[in-house]
Amino acid sequence: MGKKGGFFLGAALGAVAGAVAGILTAPKAGKETRKDLEKQGKKALKQAKVEGKKAVNTVKTESKKVAKTAEKKGKQAKASAKKVGSVAKAEAKKIAKA
Repeated sequence: MGKKGGFFLGAALGAVAGAVAGILTAPKAGKETRKDLEKQGKKALKQAKVEGKKAVNTVKTESKKVAKTAEKKGKQAKASAKKVGSVAKAEAKKIAKA
């Protein structure tokens, strides 16, 4: 996860921690506090799912880019090897004739 993803994850965790701290220190009855915690938990879970999906999509996109680059580099290496082979074959023929 890059700097951007880490920032958003940190911000989300900070928001959840702040909300929980606020709920726990508020002068409410236990039943109300539990209800508030449940709401905050559901919000946090929803946010985590959204961020998780974003992370998965980023990984998919980046892995496709890496695969394309690797394929391109592989083709370039194959072409270079073919050229080297041709030159080596020609040089071997010259040496054999000498």
